[in-house]
Amino acid sequence: MSKTAVTIAGVELKNPVMTASGTFGSGEEYSALVDLNRLGAVVTKGVANEPWPGNPTPRIAEVYGGMLNAIGLQNPGFDLFSRRDIPFLKQFDTKIIVNVCGKSVSDYVDVVEKLSAQPVDLMEINISCPNVKEGGIAFGQDPKAVEAITREVKRHARQPVIMKLSPNVTDITEMARAAEAGGADALSLINTLTGMKIDIHKRTFALANRTGGLSGPAVKPIAVRMVYETAHAVSLPIIGMGGIMTADDAIEFLLAGATAVAVGTANFRNPDAAVEIANGIAAYMERYGTEDIRELIGAVG
Repeated sequence: MSKTAVTIAGVELKNPVMTASGTFGSGEEYSALVDLNRLGAVVTKGVANEPWPGNPTPRIAEVYGGMLNAIGLQNPGFDLFSRRDIPFLKQFDTKIIVNVCGKSVSDYVDVVEKLSAQPVDLMEINISCPNVKEGGIAFGQDPKAVEAITREVKRHARQPVIMKLSPNVTDITEMARAAEAGGADALSLINTLTGMKIDIHKRTFALANRTGGLSGPAVKPIAVRMVYETAHAVSLPIIGMGGIMTADDAIEFLLAGATAVAVGTANFRNPDAAVEIANGIAAYMERYGTEDIRELIGAVG
């Protein structure tokens, strides 16, 4: 049997496939349909220090090649999450990655400190959230802010820290280098691209928020390019995501330099997508006589 295990910041995953934050709830929502034991990791929906109501509806719109969402990171807050969702996930043989969101550095630090006492394996910091103290610009769009928030989170974190990068920037490698300088243990990319849809019959915006995050197959070529560029700019392990629908898609990310991949929008179409992709990667390795998945990572130079 080929070896499919990968290691991210000292944490070993049985295979390189995880769910992408915001597309899989916190695991329980899909557990009747998916064997969570067969995933490398479950990445939870974003968790804030207090409950967030999210944006007004409509919050989702289908577009050619994908979807737009403007959920607004609705979540129940850390207290309920820690009582309900972490104990549920601990029943399964999979790693737990908690996605953290916030509106200020102190918000992030509050959650990170609380998570330090919890039995979770890694933290993924969503820096696409707007920084309310800087006029609403996302933390991830300013390299100085990226480095500063990474460094501050690392000061308070017990678990390894994954910084999730926004693609809505001029140069993704600038943000990656800033996160590395701040002490990040790993990177995940890409988050959604900002887009818009207009209903021509109602002559209004399809989303109440006007803009939303574009995900799905349409963003994959951009995501693969950004993963490739980032892999050549920093020495950190990368979790690649963006439009992964099949094992072939996932393998592209591995060859581009990703150590692991996250499956997002595909979960809405096929709840078992991540497990099928993990199986497909193993089948690909058998087909081409690849003994260890590390032989694939960054193989296209």
